Amino acid sequence: MGIFSRLAQLIKSNLNDMISRSEDPEKMLNQIVLDMNSQLVEAKKQVAASIADEKRLLKQFENEVATAAEWERRARLAIQAGNDQLATEALARKRENDALAATLRDQHEKQKNAVEQLKNALRMLNDKIEEAKRKKNVLIARKKRAEAQKAIQETMHGLKDQSAFETFSRMEQKIDAIEAEAEAQADLAEEYTGDVLASKFAKLERTASADDDLLALKRQMGLAPAEAQKAVVPTRVEAPAPGAARSEEDELAAALEEMEREQNAETAQRKQSR
Repeated sequence: MGIFSRLAQLIKSNLNDMISRSEDPEKMLNQIVLDMNSQLVEAKKQVAASIADEKRLLKQFENEVATAAEWERRARLAIQAGNDQLATEALARKRENDALAATLRDQHEKQKNAVEQLKNALRMLNDKIEEAKRKKNVLIARKKRAEAQKAIQETMHGLKDQSAFETFSRMEQKIDAIEAEAEAQADLAEEYTGDVLASKFAKLERTASADDDLLALKRQMGLAPAEAQKAVVPTRVEAPAPGAARSEEDELAAALEEMEREQNAETAQRKQSR
C-alpha cells in the first residue's frame, strides 16, 4: 500500500504545484491527466510484479510439496529393500521439504492477500483517474463557457461606449446630406434642361396608365361595372366658306412675294460685295 500513498502524494504535489502557476487551466488539467496516466502505468507495473512474486511463491510451494512426496516414496522403497538407515535419511529430507513448503505456503497466502489488496487499490486509483478525466472535461467546458461569457460581457461593455453610436449617427447624417445634394442637382438639371414639365406629364401618364390597368383588371374580375358602349356619331365635314379659302390664298401669295423680295435683296448684296 505504500506505493499508492506515495503516488497520491506525488499527484497532490504536482497538482498544487501546477495550480500555483499562472498557466492556462486547460493545459494544466491536460498535463495533470497525462501525469496521472503515467503514474498509473508505473503502479500497474508494480502490481504486476507483486502478482509475479505471488505466482513464484506458489510454484516454489508446489515444488517443495512434490519434493517431500518424492522423499517419502524413496523412504518406502528403502524400507521395502530392508534398509532402515536409508529410509530414515530419506524421511529426514522429507521433513525439511515439508517445513520449507509450510513456510512457502504462509508466504504465498500473505502475498496473495497483498496482491488482492493491491488490485483493489489499483482499481480505485483507476476509477479516481477516470473521474479526474471526466471532471477535467467538465472544468474545461466551464472554462470555455466562462471565456465566452467574458467575451460577451466585454463586447457589451464596448457597446456601452457612445462613440460607436455617435459614429453611426454621424455617418447617417453624412449619407442624408449626400442624398439631398444628389436630389438637388437632379432638380437643377431638370430645371435648366426644360424637362420639368415633361417629367410631370410622364408621371401623370404613368399614373393614368396604372389606374386604367387596375380598372380593367377589376372589370375582368367582376368587381367593377363593364365599360359603357359609346354611340358613334358621324362626323359632318363642313366645307370651308368661300371667303375663308380666298383669304388663305391671299396670305400664301403674300408670303411668296416676301420670300422672293428677300432673295433678290440677298443676290444684289452679294454682287455689290464682289
